[in-house]
Amino acid sequence: MNTKLYTAIYVVLFVSATIQVLVEFAGFAYWTAFGLIMVLSAMKAVLVAAYFQHLRWEPRSLTYLVGIGLAAALALTFAASYSIL
Repeated sequence: MNTKLYTAIYVVLFVSATIQVLVEFAGFAYWTAFGLIMVLSAMKAVLVAAYFQHLRWEPRSLTYLVGIGLAAALALTFAASYSIL
């Protein structure tokens, strides 16, 4: 792998994490902040899975299997957040 690619991925992950923290302290409504943070988290998870867990170069069936797991985790997170309110 290319060092520039890993550096770019690191920068994207760092900026996304920083934006997540800023969203938390920005005073948005709960569901707005939750939605933004979930979108950023999903984006980061896909990026990490694609490059650091090498799913980008695996067969598509394995990528779909991981995607189903991510969707299930997202559904459980939504269900848990709904019960908190």
